[in-house]
Amino acid sequence: PDMATVYIPALLRKLTNGKDRTTATGATLRELINDLERQFPGFRDRVVEQGDLAGSIAVSIDGEVITGGLSEPVPAESEIHFVPAIAGG
Repeated sequence: PDMATVYIPALLRKLTNGKDRTTATGATLRELINDLERQFPGFRDRVVEQGDLAGSIAVSIDGEVITGGLSEPVPAESEIHFVPAIAGG
């Protein structure tokens, strides 16, 4: 299958048994996160709040930080990075 490679930031690795990357499938970011949740229970709760991406997490797909939220399309065999968002003022 056309799996995306997902890079896991250090603060979420306790959910992935220490793995810094994994693979997941989904046509959209929501489906991809649901697949990650199936593999690593608790993952979704850390990256989704009130039905959208958590404000504390940024997501890039193939190097582009996405703005479409959970409905963002995920191309086959893409690289997904979950990145702790840098809060600033």
